[in-house]
Amino acid sequence: MSEARERRVALSTGIALHVVEAGPEDGPVCLLLHGFPESSFGWRTLIGPLAAAGLRVVAPDQRGYARSDKPRGIGAYRLDRMVDDAAALLDAVGARSARVLAHDWGGAVAWYLAAARPQRVERLAILNMPHPAAMRRRLARDREQLRRSWYVFFFQLPFLPERYLRRHGGRKLRGVFRASSRPGTFSDAELDRYVEDAARPRALTSMLHWYRAAFRRRAPRPPSWRVRVPTRIVWGVQDTAIVPELAAESAALCDDAEVVRLPDAGHWLHHEEPERVASLVLEHLLA
Repeated sequence: MSEARERRVALSTGIALHVVEAGPEDGPVCLLLHGFPESSFGWRTLIGPLAAAGLRVVAPDQRGYARSDKPRGIGAYRLDRMVDDAAALLDAVGARSARVLAHDWGGAVAWYLAAARPQRVERLAILNMPHPAAMRRRLARDREQLRRSWYVFFFQLPFLPERYLRRHGGRKLRGVFRASSRPGTFSDAELDRYVEDAARPRALTSMLHWYRAAFRRRAPRPPSWRVRVPTRIVWGVQDTAIVPELAAESAALCDDAEVVRLPDAGHWLHHEEPERVASLVLEHLLA
C-alpha cells in the first residue's frame, strides 16, 4: 500500500465515503468491498498485488465504517443502499463497470450488485460470503447454520451488542477476529486499528445496523437473483460462521461460476493465506 492514495468521495446517494486508491489511473477498475468489522484497511495485503498487476484499485470504507459517513437509522443500512453506494462510487471515479472483489458483508453487496445491475460488474470474486438467496434458504432449514449464526440474532438487540463489543477497551471486538482466525493471523497493532475505527462516533452502531437492517428493513428483491457475470468463489473451509455447503449452493445460482476451496483457511482467508488468495483472485479478475 506504499503508493496508495486516499480521499473522500461525495456520492450521488447523498453521503461521502473515504476511499483508498492504488494502481494506474487508466487501468481497469477493481472495486474492493470489505465486511464486518473491517474497513478498507482489511485489504492491505491485496491492494499492492492488485495494483502491481495493472488494476486501478478502489477500496472504500463502506457506509457506517471508519472514516466514511454514518447516516442515522437502521433503514439507511438496507442492502440496496450499499448497492446504490457501490454504483455511485463507480460513477464518481468515471467507471461504467468494474471487476469486483468482496468479502463477508461486502460480498452480500457484490452479489446483489451483480444480480441487479450486471452491466456494472465485469467479473466477480467472492471471499467467504454466500449468495443472499442461498443463505436465506439455508437458514430456513438448517439447524447447524442457525447455530453458527447465533451472533446475528444477538446483534438485533438494542445497545447491548455495542456495550459488549466495547468492553475493556475493545477486547471483545478483538476477540471477534482472534476466535475465528488462525493463531497469529492478526497483530496487536492491526487489531488496535479496527478498535480505533469502531470507536469513532456512531461507528459501531452503524456497523451493527447492517445486521439489524437485514432483519427489520429488508431490501427489495432484485428482478432476478441469478448472477450472470463470470464468478469465482474462494472459500476458506474452516469458516466457523458459515457451513461449507453454501459455497456450492451459491455457485448454483450463477451462470458461470467456480469454487476454489482452501482447506486450511477460514473466514479470514485473505489474511491467513494472502499470497494464495491474491494469486487466485488475479487469475480470475484478469482473465
